[in-house]
Amino acid sequence: MLKEFKEFAMKGNVLDMAIGIIIGAAFGKIVSSFVADLLMPPIGMLMGKVDFTNWFVNLSGLTGAAAEYPTLKLAKDAGAVTLNYGVFLNTVIDFVIVAFAIFLLVKQVNRLKRNEPAPPPAPPGQQEVLLGEIRDLLAKR
Repeated sequence: MLKEFKEFAMKGNVLDMAIGIIIGAAFGKIVSSFVADLLMPPIGMLMGKVDFTNWFVNLSGLTGAAAEYPTLKLAKDAGAVTLNYGVFLNTVIDFVIVAFAIFLLVKQVNRLKRNEPAPPPAPPGQQEVLLGEIRDLLAKR
């Protein structure tokens, strides 16, 4: 069983997949930082100095403890139960940007693959050569 697992783990596809997952995770962090630190602040400013991460609904207020919290951090620190739709919105924007970047990457790889010259055909095997010689001998008769 250990030998079979070693053969499975050492296959090229498994290693390629592991490398892809590691690079994808790192790329996801870069895109998340891009969205949170570079993209959302100007969008928030254009929308009237709004911070999307502070868009939330205080569900604790529905049970009688109707305290208002200006930020999500203050609400969480106070132990309030919140519905964080602003954080969800940031995550959706992260996903859309990552998906678009991956789409562009796959599109370029496919374009490069189409431009590669086709490999030359394999030389005929021994059986095909012999059949060709037999055909030629029969044609001479």
